[in-house]
Amino acid sequence: MNLNSISAFQDNYIWVLSQQNGDCLIVDPGEAAPVLTAIAEHHWRPQAILLTHHHHDHVGGVAALVEKYPHLTVYGPEETRTKGATHIVSDGDHITVFGSEFSVFSTPGHTLGHVCYFSHPYLFCGDTLFSGGCGRLFEGTPEQMYQSLEKIRSLPDDTVVCAAHEYTLANMKFAMSILPRDKGIIDYYNEVKELRAKNQKTLPVILKNERHINVFLRANDPDLIKEIPEETKLLHPEQRFAWLRSKKDDF
Repeated sequence: MNLNSISAFQDNYIWVLSQQNGDCLIVDPGEAAPVLTAIAEHHWRPQAILLTHHHHDHVGGVAALVEKYPHLTVYGPEETRTKGATHIVSDGDHITVFGSEFSVFSTPGHTLGHVCYFSHPYLFCGDTLFSGGCGRLFEGTPEQMYQSLEKIRSLPDDTVVCAAHEYTLANMKFAMSILPRDKGIIDYYNEVKELRAKNQKTLPVILKNERHINVFLRANDPDLIKEIPEETKLLHPEQRFAWLRSKKDDF
């Protein structure tokens, strides 16, 4: 399979997995126009849409795509039922699209019903995990998001993380503010800065590297724990994650 990203809005990525024969699936089409352009350009034949959550910048293009391709199966969690999902998925489900099996797992935090889709090595994680960061908590709790990120963290090293937004540079600036002497973070920040200066994409990324440079995946890391003021007495990783998320919200 071939992995492609389509830029949408200011910083969204709509992911497409395609086969040699042109069959493809589309992930979180927030708008239809750039997807329809890419379909024509690559001679793709859309078979399915995967939705991770209900926000408009992830579902806004569904209606137009289904109107153009009425045979499309639209998979999504319960919260996307009114956004065009025709097949509701939930934690532990397995779906098969053109012979490839995807496992579905629940990742509440950004929204309560958010799900991710994994078919090795590809992870479509919507707004749960970004390179160097994680999604804002619009509906869920820090405890829920921490557990969601732990699920992702436990996936194989070679997992290809297909996040939905180009937030990497801002995320790495934040990481530098938390761990300014971390060589891995410094090196990745410089790499990302160079890519973005050339208007190049920083996604997808490999999970093995993400575990090292993403502070939100390092709540148990001694180096990170040392940076948290002692008076806060954050004994549990969920509390340390909440502290980080709060700092990022105000960054």
